[in-house]
Amino acid sequence: MLPIEISKAVEQAAKVIGKTWPLYSFVTSNPLTGYESSHFRDAVASAKHYLNAKVFPDATVFKTAFDNGEIDNNVLNNLLKENGWNESPHFYLDQMSQDRVEERTTDRELDLIMAKWLAAFMDEGLAEWSMPGKEEGFYKSWRKLAKYDRSLKIDKKSPLPENGEEALTQLLNDYPKEQWQELCTQHLAALPGWTGYINYRTEAASGWQLQYPIDLVQYLAVRLTIAKSMKINFLNDAKPTDEIADTSLKYIWLKAWERSWQNYMISVASQNSNALASTDVPDAQLVFCIDTRSELIRRHVEAQGNYETYGYAGFFGIAMDYTNLEDNITRKSCPPIVGSAYEVTESAMAGKDTEMAAFEKKNDLAKFRNYFLKRMKNMLPSTFGFVEGAGFFYGFSLLGRTLKSGSLYRRKNKKDTSFENITSPQINCTGESASSDGIPLADKVAIVKGAFDLTGWKKFAPLVVFAGHGSHTANNPFGSSLDCGACAASPGRHNARMLAKLANLKEVRAELAAQHQIVIPKETVFVGAEHNTTTDEIELFDIEVPASHKAPLADLKESLKKAQQTAAKNRLGVKDSVGLAEKKANNWSETRPEWGLAKNAGFIVAPRSLTKNENLHSRCFLHSYDWQQDITGAALEGIMQGPMVVTQWINNHYYFSTVDNKTFGGGTKITQNVTGRYGVLQGNGGDLKMGLPLQSVSETDSKLYHQPLRLSVLINAPLPKVIDILSRNAHLQTLLDNEWIYLMVMDPTDDNSIKTYEKGMQWSLSSQKQDAVLSSKTPDSEMVVAV
Repeated sequence: MLPIEISKAVEQAAKVIGKTWPLYSFVTSNPLTGYESSHFRDAVASAKHYLNAKVFPDATVFKTAFDNGEIDNNVLNNLLKENGWNESPHFYLDQMSQDRVEERTTDRELDLIMAKWLAAFMDEGLAEWSMPGKEEGFYKSWRKLAKYDRSLKIDKKSPLPENGEEALTQLLNDYPKEQWQELCTQHLAALPGWTGYINYRTEAASGWQLQYPIDLVQYLAVRLTIAKSMKINFLNDAKPTDEIADTSLKYIWLKAWERSWQNYMISVASQNSNALASTDVPDAQLVFCIDTRSELIRRHVEAQGNYETYGYAGFFGIAMDYTNLEDNITRKSCPPIVGSAYEVTESAMAGKDTEMAAFEKKNDLAKFRNYFLKRMKNMLPSTFGFVEGAGFFYGFSLLGRTLKSGSLYRRKNKKDTSFENITSPQINCTGESASSDGIPLADKVAIVKGAFDLTGWKKFAPLVVFAGHGSHTANNPFGSSLDCGACAASPGRHNARMLAKLANLKEVRAELAAQHQIVIPKETVFVGAEHNTTTDEIELFDIEVPASHKAPLADLKESLKKAQQTAAKNRLGVKDSVGLAEKKANNWSETRPEWGLAKNAGFIVAPRSLTKNENLHSRCFLHSYDWQQDITGAALEGIMQGPMVVTQWINNHYYFSTVDNKTFGGGTKITQNVTGRYGVLQGNGGDLKMGLPLQSVSETDSKLYHQPLRLSVLINAPLPKVIDILSRNAHLQTLLDNEWIYLMVMDPTDDNSIKTYEKGMQWSLSSQKQDAVLSSKTPDSEMVVAV
């Protein structure tokens, strides 16, 4: 058993690493989550020291933003003077440009050896030959095989301890207790991608982890044992450097950039503070994810006719796991911070048994074909012969896909092969609460009511569409990173279909009317859908829509097709934008099929009327909210506890992947290699990459696309209500006090005044923070990038 002092040392040391999420369930989370209880400046100082990382944008990035007007000159000069810097901005730009990052000395040979063993042990089915004895755990399996590794210098005459706890205890006893935490921190930080994935597997405690356990104690036991055999000193005596002038300057420039963006948000909100929502019943209502990419498509859908749109977290309030019929794998389909209460599966609709049997037969053949090809490519006896023999045919296939990628995409999507046309989602409780009768009526009602409560719903159109979102991309290890970040990198279509089915149930509607005074008209039909963010196509799952709604449904489909064309043109800036988008979606050589959530910088919680007439350039998460419909404040509290925290994760993931793509990101896709099915390496070894690839945040190797700003939140609600929520949620107040998030509140009961949160629950009038009168044009509103 591990002594408690060592256990605490490892636990504290682990704060320097976050979680490395697997490629098949890629979650954009803050890589410095363990430091959220510390101030942002202290957290990045620690990361800079232990990870040898850049933590602020380069001087060239600040110069570009300053020259483009994205950093307001008055804002910057005022901040500089407040902090005792009295020279011109250009003087300080020159100072910062002379900064040189000091390279931390690392034990590269030790890192490479550890990476080799970790890749072998943590493989999840990609390798044809599995490491023996993995079921005993990392340390024990390594202990049995270490003597066969000639790169190690293990003394074979001295048997190694039986388990990792005993080994780590013996190794640390050579050092004073007060050095244990520092020692563990240095060795966990040496390979933060690998240790981050160990963190993920340990906390997930399912699947591969249950069969082949590994934890940070075992990792440290193996690493330190190898280090000792190589006569490497366990502890690097380097001390954290004091904050230098360059770091202080960069922090001021960052805040000036963020404040300039906040002033733009304030300007938008102030101009639209008196805008009123239409009282007419729309022809259709569409609910999209709060994802920044939804801001674009919502504008273009609204422009096509009498349509009303809402923003709601993309898992649609259903904390669920989803079992996909195509591979029978159950995956989380809700935010990682939410425990899954339900499991959703598919079953054939009445009269669709024949079609279901045909689908299963075709799917089985496809799975066998994929399995056969994998075996032929990976098995040692057939590898070279198969690749050499099939290379000619693969060459023609790749050429065809390159030249005809757009038409291939259209032909593939015209085929009516989706199982969602013949099945209906079935929901059940997870674990011991599971029942053949599904979930209780009260749960169904609560799920549907929650959607209406959080979005401030007032009226119902004949057609209500819940549109989750997903992405289409070819040959892209990071494909899941383009799906719904709120749904643990799963497409939101499954949640949307499930919510639509629940909302259509007669017993649910009856209970909503009787118990909650929510009356849904008989003529209202709910439909699930998916917004493809790569092509801007919106697919409706309308197989169960009654004949009475076929005409308005046809009109809606035509409008959505037009919205796709205008949105794609707005986004891509070429004549045949839909064709280009489809080509990018199916092009095997495309390194940037779409931008994902790049440029995210704001989160607005307000009625649509506050932003409807503005082009926010896909920079803001938009959550619908009506404070007048939320008497108790419970809905707002749910938004702040959930979506606000999740968007902070996303924002910081993009921030750190941008400022240091080598450390926090994924590096360039061009030289990446997939390992173990769950991650990528640069080249053939080294650390597991933990974040987004370079192509997701940069236009070129030297020019950024994402603007690395911390998240600014604007909430339209009475200030006392927000204060009350913060007083009950210490974690939220900590995030604000430590400047991981900025918060502004527009109080409709106080003449729509906007106040900004200051440390210790203090508030300043935001108009006092505006150092210049800004135009309503966002700094990059003229820029159209064709990607």
